[in-house]
This record gives sequence, structure tokens and C-alpha cells, in this order.
Amino acid sequence: MPSEPALLLRHHRPFIAFWLARIFTASGFQMLTVAIGWNLYQLTGNVLDLGLVGLVEFVPRVLFMLHTGHVADRYERRKVAAICQTVQALIALSLAIGGLTGNVTREMIFILAFLLGAARSFEMPTTQALLPSIVPSALFPRAVASSQSAQQLATIVAPALGGLLYAFGSVWVYGPTVVLYLIACALTLNLPARQTPLNKAKATMDSLLAGIRFIRSRPDILGAISLDLFAVLLGAPLRCCRCSPRTSC
Repeated sequence: MPSEPALLLRHHRPFIAFWLARIFTASGFQMLTVAIGWNLYQLTGNVLDLGLVGLVEFVPRVLFMLHTGHVADRYERRKVAAICQTVQALIALSLAIGGLTGNVTREMIFILAFLLGAARSFEMPTTQALLPSIVPSALFPRAVASSQSAQQLATIVAPALGGLLYAFGSVWVYGPTVVLYLIACALTLNLPARQTPLNKAKATMDSLLAGIRFIRSRPDILGAISLDLFAVLLGAPLRCCRCSPRTSC
């Protein structure tokens, strides 16, 4: 028999909405990334461009890494996440229209890839910070585990689905991706209002670096983050080989 906390979590409607939104937005991003890679490779036939578009998507994470957390604390998290999801939907819509009209160019893909990386950079920490205000503290550990499982499920299944749909044409990926993001946006906006007070303090260099100082003061947290960092850095190339148009790797 499942425990009472598990039953409560499964029947907790705000968490179910959050969980579905997490799956939809993660699936949309994975499918969009795969489609962008194939689309660019079909346009240029240049293997180097595949690495460059991945770099362009990653650069915003470095540029805005000190600002994303501050934005999540300073502004309404639901609205920030919804704006990011809407931006990603518009990116997918632009690519879909470009695919239908034949106006997709290499430069267009790089610009949209940068915007996609920027939107994702703000969406991820903001969405993760929503969870404590959605579920009671007693259910929080289970909620985190279930949320991460949803993220991993989308990471595994969505790239394969995106590649399968791309066989019928790029629009068959971009179109459903728009729908996924819009559904995620609607679910996010319908989540309960955050219960913690907003941080209205002015952004300063000291406040932006506060998180880094805290991590350095906690060796256990620093070690866990470092371990996860190396897992992501070393595991990403293997995933890219699986999803890339280059089958030789």
C-alpha cells in the first residue's frame, strides 16, 4: 500500500499542474534543440555549425548566471517562467513559419538559438524555485524527486520523438513544440501565488555574488555541485552524439 504522503502528492492538483508543465516545457526544449540541429545541418552541411549552435545556446547561461537567481527572487516567479515559455513558443513559431515559407537561414537559426538559450537560462531556476511554494514542506522531498524524474523522462524521450517527427519535416517538430510551450505557460500561470515575500532589494554586485560565497562556505554543497557539473559536462557530448545528424560519432 502506498504511504499517505505519496497519496497526497498524487492528488495535489497544483503539483500535478507543475509536474505537467515541467514535462511539457522540457520536452519542447529537447525537441526544439534536435530540430534546430537537423535544420541547420540541412541548410549548410557544415559539421562545425552543429558545435557552434550548441555553443550559442550555452553562452547565455554563462552571461546571465549571476542574474537568473536574482530575477527569480525579485519578480513574480510564475510570470517570469510564463514569459520565458512564451518566448520559447515564439521562437518555435518563427522557425515553423520560416520552414513553411522557406525563409530559414543560418543567421536566423543562430539568433534564435541564442534567444532560446537565454529564455531557458531564466526559466530553469525560476521554475525550480516555484516548487517550495506549491507543496507543503512534508511533501517537498517527494515533490523534488518526482519533478526531477519528469525532467529526466523528457530528456530521454523527447529527443527521440523530435527526431522521429523531423523525418516528416521540420514543421512537424516546431508546430507541436509551440503547443507544448503554450500549455506549459497556461499551467504555470494557474499555479498558486507564491507565499514568500518578494525581494525588492536593489541588485548589486554583492547581492549577485551572495550565492557563490554561500557555496564556497559549504564544502558539502560545493562537492555535490562539482560532481554534478562534471557529470553534465562529460555526459552532454554522449547525448549530442545520439541526437546529432552525424551518425559516425
